[in-house]
Amino acid sequence: FHIYVTSDGTCLSSVALHVNFVVCQLFALLAAIWFRTYLHASKTSSFIRHVVATLLGLYLALFCFGWYALHFLVQSGISYCIMIIIGVENMHKYCFVFALGYLTVCQITRVYIFDYGQYSADFSGPMMIITQKITSLAYEIHDGMFRKDEELTPSQRGLAVRRMPSLLEYLSYNCNFMGILAGPLCSYKDYITFIEGRSYHMTQSGENGKEEIQYERTEPSPNVAVIQKLLVCGLSLLFHLIISKMLPVEYNIDAHFQATASWPTKVIYLYVSLLAARPKYYFAWTLADAINNAAGFGFRGYDENGAARWDLISNLRIKQIEMSTSLKMFLDNWNIQTALWLKRVCYERASLSPIIQTFFLSAIWHGVYPGYYLTFLTGVLMTLVARAVRNNFRHYFIKPPLLKFLYDVITWIATQITISYTVVPFVLLSVKPSLMFYSSWYYSLHFAGILVLLLLPVKKTQKGKSTHENVQLARSKKFDERDSSLGQNSFFTTNSVCNQNQEIASRHSSLKQ
Repeated sequence: FHIYVTSDGTCLSSVALHVNFVVCQLFALLAAIWFRTYLHASKTSSFIRHVVATLLGLYLALFCFGWYALHFLVQSGISYCIMIIIGVENMHKYCFVFALGYLTVCQITRVYIFDYGQYSADFSGPMMIITQKITSLAYEIHDGMFRKDEELTPSQRGLAVRRMPSLLEYLSYNCNFMGILAGPLCSYKDYITFIEGRSYHMTQSGENGKEEIQYERTEPSPNVAVIQKLLVCGLSLLFHLIISKMLPVEYNIDAHFQATASWPTKVIYLYVSLLAARPKYYFAWTLADAINNAAGFGFRGYDENGAARWDLISNLRIKQIEMSTSLKMFLDNWNIQTALWLKRVCYERASLSPIIQTFFLSAIWHGVYPGYYLTFLTGVLMTLVARAVRNNFRHYFIKPPLLKFLYDVITWIATQITISYTVVPFVLLSVKPSLMFYSSWYYSLHFAGILVLLLLPVKKTQKGKSTHENVQLARSKKFDERDSSLGQNSFFTTNSVCNQNQEIASRHSSLKQ
């Protein structure tokens, strides 16, 4: 999770924050094992599980961030008051504005009043997750208690919350120890289902439309999944500590390097430096996923071979990321839960320019560093270009296998370079070094992208949708029907939201309240 990543590895306060984060997450892992063993839903009440999860979460927040952790309670408490006072008709709008506004004020304060470019007291990190939860739940309550079922999409219907949560349930959802520091986001219904011990119940709708428990599945052990994810964490951390420091992204704008390096060298170093920057995300997100699994949260069901799947709230898929042959494939497997949030609260509900609105929301949510906005602006362009190229050319290279292999190799190279080029400002943070980098590349991919959009045709079809859009929607539908587990998400936490218009609602059909 980027909030725990410093731009200067020698900063003492930054090192302290890294140590605090790792220590707290390891404590959370042990607490999760204890929680599942001694406070299992079959052994104790939901009330006790809520109380313990909340108190442990607040303790970890206080340990990591001191009294800054009070912001978590203030943001959650005021949002809950808004929900109660405003009512279900408009509360989602007020909660959205307040939660995002409060987060932005905290980010501005931290960045421009305290340490610019350092993450020594980045209490806004957990607030980013809490903001997602506050806004998601507000929309889910609005859908479940105000809108009619026929007005909802299948995914909205599956996520809709039909009663107002109690204050304890609300705080437990926002501040539980499993996700207080690094998330990931989960839906309110999934969380409550876990707390109440209904994750392993199979349900089906009766004739009266109400759900009835059909039978209870055997509860699988998460131990194998947790061990596998901890091994990934260990390797990722080792790679980050040994390799990442040797390949700083900042070297891409080093004057001597720019003056002496050949173009192939620049391209290769750009790729490997951004490749080396990813393991820290792999470590934080995978560890967070392992903590939730250790507590018994994250079970999705069984695959076709009968193996238990613990990827309900997973945030990334490393193999698919590194072997991506398209921008969409890369982004579909990166920061999965955040992109689902953007899709649910923005893209599906926007009436005007949903792509632009979603990218803009993503940029605001990430923070106030100018580099974020440069990345997301470039991301809009690259998203449109990737769609255009893929939909105009890919069908020519499906057969024979040798031709497809050649196409995959070329598109893998193009994808990795495009991603690396786009996210450099995200890492550099400031305007000046970001523009220095793009200038050293003569804004080549920007100009190439604009040229592609001008030259490639975009045919109009029914209801004014482009063929690009319709092809993506059709593929997304087929994709979801084949395997509802493969989420749709992005680095910029936006692009694949715009590429996919079908929700993974099938995973909720057996868990509805």
